[in-house]
Amino acid sequence: MSRLWTVVQRDLRLALRQGSDSLMVVGFFVLTVTLFPFERTSAGILWVTALLASMLSLDRLFLADYEDGSLELLTLTPTSLEILVMGKIIAHWLTTALPIIAAAPILAVLLHLQEDGFITLMLTFLLGTPTLSLIGAMGAALVLGARRGGVLLSLLILPLYIPVLIFAVGAVDAAVQGLPLKGHLLILGGILLAALPLAPLATVAALRQAVE
Repeated sequence: MSRLWTVVQRDLRLALRQGSDSLMVVGFFVLTVTLFPFERTSAGILWVTALLASMLSLDRLFLADYEDGSLELLTLTPTSLEILVMGKIIAHWLTTALPIIAAAPILAVLLHLQEDGFITLMLTFLLGTPTLSLIGAMGAALVLGARRGGVLLSLLILPLYIPVLIFAVGAVDAAVQGLPLKGHLLILGGILLAALPLAPLATVAALRQAVE
């Protein structure tokens, strides 16, 4: 845990030094949402823009370490590469998803989201955004070193993001309409539980392949 926390602190310090990335993510999220002031589709708008905003910094998740040779050195250290990956995923979530979650209630008011959907919206963000970071890290590792990696990354991870989007928006719509929403939340939680062990393992395998 101490090594994991060290990696998280390192990435957070780097993110703070390059604060434009987090500001760009939140700015994109806020500006895009304000373009769609439609009540009936408010949950979908919030989730689609959050999904797109979280992708903005994914292609740089491992790029700096890869380009300066740090990644190759880290694969040779006694510290498990899985710890490095989890640290970077946590740092990515803290610097991208957490600001989005903080801004979401204000934007939900702007979009006239009904009161019944507020708590459910926040629950879906808390369950869904970690999954986005986990899957996104896997995609970022797969395209590491590739030309036009950003475009390729979008093609790889967007289909994997769709289930999260569908069940998150479905949960909010169910809450607004007074329908059962437990199933949607359980599926979101199940996706997160599946991604927690599988995505870091796949990410580590892709990073080792990129280094070799």
